Amino acid sequence: MMLIGSNMIYTCREVIKMTSKSDKVQVSFRIDKDDKEKVMEIYNNLGMSLSTAFNVFVKRSILEGGFPFETRDPFYSKKNMNELAKRIAQAKNNPGEVHQLLDD
Repeated sequence: MMLIGSNMIYTCREVIKMTSKSDKVQVSFRIDKDDKEKVMEIYNNLGMSLSTAFNVFVKRSILEGGFPFETRDPFYSKKNMNELAKRIAQAKNNPGEVHQLLDD
């Protein structure tokens, strides 16, 4: 039997292995207190603990071979790069006025 969900496919054997406590280790990390409260509320509303959510993140990371979501600097977004190109073109076409700021 296979379980399918969120593009993940596991056989029953794999699901049993995933939930086996003998293969578990404890992971400890620090996060901002407010962030923890916010994320715990999100996952509690989904019916899971922070530990379960972290395990889902780990499994998806393994399946994806990296982050299970896109990570990037918003500065380099297509929208921002288009805006920068537009403003550079405007500056080249309209150099403005030159003012002398200091007396010689």
